[in-house]
Amino acid sequence: KNDKLIEAIGAVDEANSAIGMIEEDYDVNQIQNDLFDLGAVLAGASTVQITDNRITYLENKIDELNKDLPELTSFILPKGDIHNARAIVRRAERRVWDAIQGYKLDKNIAKYLNRLSDYLFVLARYDSFEIEEQLWKPMGEE
Repeated sequence: KNDKLIEAIGAVDEANSAIGMIEEDYDVNQIQNDLFDLGAVLAGASTVQITDNRITYLENKIDELNKDLPELTSFILPKGDIHNARAIVRRAERRVWDAIQGYKLDKNIAKYLNRLSDYLFVLARYDSFEIEEQLWKPMGEE
């Protein structure tokens, strides 16, 4: 159970569950389906794959949300389900990169997770923009 590939599959499953906790205001069904495909590919299925168009799908969603957000000038204090899901997806990405080192896996798996965590970051900003983002204040600043 501690094989790098099993760790990667489990981390993707955990990420999918975390994304399922995001408010229903944001349709995450396609992303959850993509993550099931991704997990199937990790488990050896040859009937599905993570194609470039799935990565482009996320990039387009990022661009769509980002166009209405102000420029980011500081780190954001992570709060809520979306930021939690983002951090879990980042961990899944690290586990997948670990597995790629020892197995011949499609690098699009890790690329998809990277873009997904970026999408979740932008989605979290979009979600909290109305209530004012809480920015990091380095030591000594008030």
